[in-house]
Order: sequence, then C-alpha cells, then structure tokens
Amino acid sequence: MCYERIIVYNLQKKGGKMDFNTSVTKENLARAFAGLCQDHARYVFIAKSALREGYGYVSDLLNRIASNKIAHASSLYSIMLEKIKKSKDNVNIEAGYPFENHLLKTSLLDSAEIEYHQAKNVYPHFSKLASDEGFEDIAQHFLLIAEVSTKNAQLLHQLADKFENKSLYSSKEKVNWVCSNCGHTDFSKQAWDVCPLCGYPKGYVIPPLDDLK
Repeated sequence: MCYERIIVYNLQKKGGKMDFNTSVTKENLARAFAGLCQDHARYVFIAKSALREGYGYVSDLLNRIASNKIAHASSLYSIMLEKIKKSKDNVNIEAGYPFENHLLKTSLLDSAEIEYHQAKNVYPHFSKLASDEGFEDIAQHFLLIAEVSTKNAQLLHQLADKFENKSLYSSKEKVNWVCSNCGHTDFSKQAWDVCPLCGYPKGYVIPPLDDLK
C-alpha cells in the first residue's frame, strides 16, 4: 500500500468533532479505500502466478486474502457514503503502485512486509488522526483492519520462509499433511506427490503452519 504520507493540519473542532467533509479522516478513508483496491488486484495477480506454478493451495489462500481486501474496501466505502451526506463526492488523493516482476517466493515476502507496514504504521496513524478529529468509530475501524493485516503478515512470512528453505512440503519432524481438495490427511515427514484419495497434485497440500497470534 503506497498511500501513506505525513499530513500537517490545524485541528478545528466543533463540539468535540470536526466537520467530516473538511477533515483529514475523509481523505484517509479515500486513500485507504484506494490502497485496499490495489492490494486486492495485487493478490489476485500473485494468486494467478501461484496457480500457474502448480501451487493450488497457496493460490486459494492468496485469493482469500484478496477477498478480505475488497471486503475491507467495501466497508470503508460504506462509511464514506454515510458520512459525506451527499449523493456523490470526489476526493482527490495522491497514490503510487509498485509495478514489479518477482518470483512467487519474493512476492510472498514483499506482501508480508507490506502487510506488516500497514498494520504497524499506516492504519494506527490513520486511527490516531481519526480519534483526534473526534471520529472514534472510524478510528476503531482502522484498527480492526490492522489486526487482519497483522495476521496476513504472519501467514505470508511463514509461507515465504518455507519457500526459501524448501520446506513447503517437507519437515524434519512428522506432521499432518492435509489435502485442501478432499481432506485426506497423512502423518509423515513428506507430503505426497499425488493425493491417494482424490488424485490432486502436491500443490493442493496444506502445509503445517504455526498458530497466528
């Protein structure tokens, strides 16, 4: 997400809350909405790449994150429509988008770092400004999105590490390998090449991952 920048402003409150249409929070909502839509597209692109490379489960997981992003964007869009109290409004924002051609494993790591930055910097910053302007409901909404970004960062880091260490389908200890298509499970050090139950390839095996905190 490339829509964060430092904003200097004079806070002018009326009755403990700024007028939404002149607030920094309005602009931040628009910036967050645009960024989430970009994130959705980026995850869809990476998911297609994963599927082409034979990683069906990773592709499904990335598509699920993409769906989360568009759901978050939709929630911010609804808040914007509720607050502006107009039939339509145009909010001008500055934004950038990284056009990069990476391997799947580096795309996973890059995405993990983006998610972490959003969770620890962008959304808390937006939340603080919204709270300062008297929009506590919006402040809390930004923090809820940050919580999901934290989980995404942890998950993507684990996958990136497994790609880097070539341990996506192997383990030093016996673990449970689960087919994401049919649910077949095997307790061993290596995942199967072809699922003995449904015939799906190794790419649809769910690798064992640590619990997210």
